[in-house]
Amino acid sequence: MALKPFKAPGARLALRSKRESLRFAGGGRSTEVILDISRLLSRSFHAAPTGIDRVEYTYARELLERMPERLAFAAVHPAGGYYGRLNSAAVRQFLAFTAARWRNTDQVDERESKAAVIRHLIALRPRPVPVADGPRIYLQVSPHHLDDADQVGAILRAEGARFVILVHDVIPLTHPEFARPQGAEEHLKRVRTIDRYADGIIGNSQATIDALAPYLTRGLDGRAIRVAHFGADAPDMLVTGGHDVPDRPYFVYISTIEPRKNHLLLLNVWRRLVEKLGDRAPVLVLIGRRGWENENVVDMLERAEMLRGHVIEAGSVPDNRMNALVAGARAMLMPSFEEGYGMPVIETLSAGVPVICSDIIAHREVGGDAPDYLDPLDGLGWLRVIDAYCQPDSRERAAQLARIANWRPPTWEAYFDSIENMLQEMTASVDA
Repeated sequence: MALKPFKAPGARLALRSKRESLRFAGGGRSTEVILDISRLLSRSFHAAPTGIDRVEYTYARELLERMPERLAFAAVHPAGGYYGRLNSAAVRQFLAFTAARWRNTDQVDERESKAAVIRHLIALRPRPVPVADGPRIYLQVSPHHLDDADQVGAILRAEGARFVILVHDVIPLTHPEFARPQGAEEHLKRVRTIDRYADGIIGNSQATIDALAPYLTRGLDGRAIRVAHFGADAPDMLVTGGHDVPDRPYFVYISTIEPRKNHLLLLNVWRRLVEKLGDRAPVLVLIGRRGWENENVVDMLERAEMLRGHVIEAGSVPDNRMNALVAGARAMLMPSFEEGYGMPVIETLSAGVPVICSDIIAHREVGGDAPDYLDPLDGLGWLRVIDAYCQPDSRERAAQLARIANWRPPTWEAYFDSIENMLQEMTASVDA
């Protein structure tokens, strides 16, 4: 996900906010939107973000631009686990610090970086919830603390707010074999909390909403439901110096290394490519940290001598380096078995780079006709297509580039227009 530089709202945005507040008001009272940023605070010591981290950051940034006068921040603080409101000025500073940290491509002083995080967390000490003077919506866009239904209930009572939750996926329930140990049990607790309290549910895809529905005893009726695709505004692929990329054709895979992501298929494909092509084989660059239940993949990465120099485990990398790697790739590969959305697919396509991905519902929903789709179990098919994409005059790659030219990515502007409309409709329903 491309990050815009964070900036505090200016005079133009304040005027826009005034108009928006009037449009969004119910019965003369402007609805306060409380954005929970517990996830960002809990992950503040991690230099590289996950997809959910980026989404929560983007919500904070975009809602500050759209509704600064009626947006409040809150969190379950990582130091102590207690809930409260956050100082808005301190949040703005924290967001700017976070964006700069994610982008940083230079060597950082870990001690100073850790000290800076601590200073921000101290400034973000939760404060008591103020007395409500109008309607409130409590908006949470991560699964943080959803496994504690009592805590969520206490938060909603303290705020006197309606609850809107963004659901990223229900994969630990539908495919427990791909989750961490106890992952299905923990996720079921989250879904039960959603079922009990959610007045509104945002799905990142129709596939996610369809997968969630059977687990809701109250069903979807009576709740505000919105499917909105995360934006993929084309990132700035111009990068400045110091970003080494392989000197022969290469492919990238952007993903945590975990069973659901099907890295093992690619490693076996690469073994065959090396057997066939030797030093002329392409390079596979794996971008992302090691996750869980991945012993077979780690064994191949660490012990398969044949793959040395042909498979590069880059780990978590800063945004500028990731953009550089993606920009020069023959394609981004994504053979995962299951996804809630498939953000790397639309981000890569929006950068004008081809995608070869698994033929699953979530990928089809966001990728449309642009990518090349393959069954995640079709190793020989993946081998054939990757080999074809290696060629400098690859007809397959040229055909996808032509399709990408006609593909239109979702935008964050359209996404937040949809979310704002949902919140407005919920406010109107209360006042009706």
